[in-house]
Amino acid sequence: MPVRFVHKTVGLLGGSFNPAHDGHRYISLQALKLLGLDEVWWLVSPLNPLKQAKDMASYERRIASAEQIANHPQIKVSDIEREIDTRYTVDTIKKLQEIHQDINFVWLMGADNLLEFHQWYHWRTIMHIIPIAVFARKNYALRALHGKAARLYHLYRQPPENARKLAFLKPPAWVFLPIRKHPASATEIRKKGLFKVGD
Repeated sequence: MPVRFVHKTVGLLGGSFNPAHDGHRYISLQALKLLGLDEVWWLVSPLNPLKQAKDMASYERRIASAEQIANHPQIKVSDIEREIDTRYTVDTIKKLQEIHQDINFVWLMGADNLLEFHQWYHWRTIMHIIPIAVFARKNYALRALHGKAARLYHLYRQPPENARKLAFLKPPAWVFLPIRKHPASATEIRKKGLFKVGD
């Protein structure tokens, strides 16, 4: 009798988590439900290449904030980017796919990230190696869907009703999910002095 390999499905939510907040958790819970994922991994970046180091809290502090906020058995906080010493998302994804060949990964991002996605290092390669789920964020949805990445890959956009199949589709494949927009923002949290970088 042939052996059947069961693939686990995992959503990857990358970011600075400076700090982690309820918006990250909300998107993760939506991903678990709408995409039918087994887990979501938060990939806490040692240093986001598109952000200023001076505005960043220590890595240990950001990991701690992520662990405190995640608080769910299916949401795992990971320091894999520091462990495998990758700086760019494309390299992290390739390494994870190499290490975990029994897992179907989906990249998770907010609409704000889709808007600037064409600025990411080797963003087209990312599109071709992993399915992507984009979640609506306040003030960004319309602009993001008219942005460069969305326009160039519009033929590969899946309807929301196909979301649960996304992890099993051959990339490029992406879906935009018009979820209720969560108001939390790491920038606003820092502006209000609720997470001081120098603490």
